[in-house]
Amino acid sequence: MALGKDKPRGSDRIETVIGPNARFSGKLETDGGLRIDGLCEGSIQAAGNVIVGEQGRVLADIKASNVSVSGAVKGKIIASGRLEILSTGKVWGDIAVASFLVEEGGFFRGQSLMAGAEEPPLLKAPEAKAEPPALEGEVVDAEES
Repeated sequence: MALGKDKPRGSDRIETVIGPNARFSGKLETDGGLRIDGLCEGSIQAAGNVIVGEQGRVLADIKASNVSVSGAVKGKIIASGRLEILSTGKVWGDIAVASFLVEEGGFFRGQSLMAGAEEPPLLKAPEAKAEPPALEGEVVDAEES
């Protein structure tokens, strides 16, 4: 698992697990990390990371530090850090993240907003070059008759 490998934090530890035979419906909040291998419906808010395993199915909005999806998620994802959609992962919904990765084979359908992104530079046509001054006796832009 690549999430959090560069910066160890206490909230990276998985404290809550929804197993493959479990089904949760409602509002789930945790101060730590969460792994979902079963079905979860409603809303999820985690101070740490959220991992959706290959068998995990989520019909919920997710707000977390980092999110890794190997299963399926339908809902809005807000991550203050990174969203990873791994090769078996599928996400349907809008995302707002600081960093975004989709592995080959992963699927994403929705709109994305990357936090902290700068506004694009204003695009304008290149300025026209000034014509050199005509020399004395030279005809400029004369048409043949």
